[in-house]
Amino acid sequence: MSSTPPSGLSQGLKNRHVTMLSIAGAIGAGLFVGSGHAIAEAGPAVMISYLIAGLLVVLVMRMLAEMAVAQPDSGSFSTYADRAIGHWAGFTIGWLYWWFWVLVIPLEANAAAAIIHAWFPGAPIWILAFVITSALTVTNLFSVKNYGEFEFWLALIKVCSIIAFLVLGCAAIFGFSPNDEVSGIGHLTSEGFLPKGWGAVLAALLTTMFSFMGSEIVTIAATESKDPAQQITRATNSVIWRIALFYLLSILIVVCLVPWNDPRLVSMGSYQTVLEHLHIPYAKLIVDIIVLVSVTSCLNSALYTASRMMYSLSKRGDAPKIAQVTSASRTPIYAVLLSTAMAFLCTFANYLAPEEVFNFLLASSGAIALLVYLVIAMSQLRMRKKLLAQGHQLKLKMWLFPWLTWAVILFIVGALVTMLIRPDHRMEVVATTLLTIVVVCSGLLVSNRRKAQRNAGLVADAA
Repeated sequence: MSSTPPSGLSQGLKNRHVTMLSIAGAIGAGLFVGSGHAIAEAGPAVMISYLIAGLLVVLVMRMLAEMAVAQPDSGSFSTYADRAIGHWAGFTIGWLYWWFWVLVIPLEANAAAAIIHAWFPGAPIWILAFVITSALTVTNLFSVKNYGEFEFWLALIKVCSIIAFLVLGCAAIFGFSPNDEVSGIGHLTSEGFLPKGWGAVLAALLTTMFSFMGSEIVTIAATESKDPAQQITRATNSVIWRIALFYLLSILIVVCLVPWNDPRLVSMGSYQTVLEHLHIPYAKLIVDIIVLVSVTSCLNSALYTASRMMYSLSKRGDAPKIAQVTSASRTPIYAVLLSTAMAFLCTFANYLAPEEVFNFLLASSGAIALLVYLVIAMSQLRMRKKLLAQGHQLKLKMWLFPWLTWAVILFIVGALVTMLIRPDHRMEVVATTLLTIVVVCSGLLVSNRRKAQRNAGLVADAA
């Protein structure tokens, strides 16, 4: 195999890098802290919400893997949408996905800076956020190996933390706890498994569906490893046990050991609430460190993912040409710098612009995850026929095709409609729709310009 993949990027990611990325890619602060809000919203029945959301991600990852194994590409689903649906689709979803991760950068940087600021009150949050983002930008500029190495250790800390929590929680359930009053699974049904009804489960589902965003990053990163197809296959096959172990079992432990209506779940987060309930010393410090590692990991991945998507768009003529320029280590340095620059502009908007402006920017990315899932499903629906027609022997296939693919499409459309109906999610759908319309129109203009240039070239050749 050539040392340089078709994408033109390096193959600096080792197997252990991709493996750890696949294991911890979707684990963020949402599990350690945000899950407390979902539990408070739906009670123990939040397990159903996480189960459905997890099943959705498993199916979407299977569809994406079918395409990625057949044709690995740093543009991932954006490239497949371009080939299967049309140029406008690949253009649109690529730029929307880039925008999503660009917005994640300042959010995670501020979250990390806030934790450090609590330890060192003399350091302004905006300076800390700037330093953190700049440091990770530098590591992403040198080589993909640096990104992989940083992410490997950050992900390893997250995984070890969750395993320690699972062991501690299971021990407490079976009566081995520092707090003699905490044991068993009584809280799971003491006030009813569905204390707020099915409506609350649906509301929690709309929140939990976004918890797994990041699972797809491994299909982008795998193109910079020596055996993309094998790495993507491994990651896809392991997604089921990862979701079951890290998310479902974690949430089950929380709702077993802590009353679902404990106000600390919202104010402190699920992990800290359980640790304090078990009388674990320095619970807040422990969770703060874990969350700091998680948001740093997410920031690191956001920088990487945004830059690779911009690089792919540039290779297809949909982004500035400079974004496809690589360094001696085959790193798209200008794609990294351009993505970081936009993230800094969003950070300044957070501090300088009216609050409504930044809130609209955040809302504009609110439904992008579902749009990405929808495009993956629609692309796979059409890509399967094209791949078979081209003589590809599919090494990994979507289950029960096309019925499960259509089921996912209908579910996502239903979720978007539900978000539009519900006042607490309506702004996200409206803002994302407005942004999508602008990007689609831009994509159509680019497509028309390409056709005009191509026709002009044909006329010139004929003359």
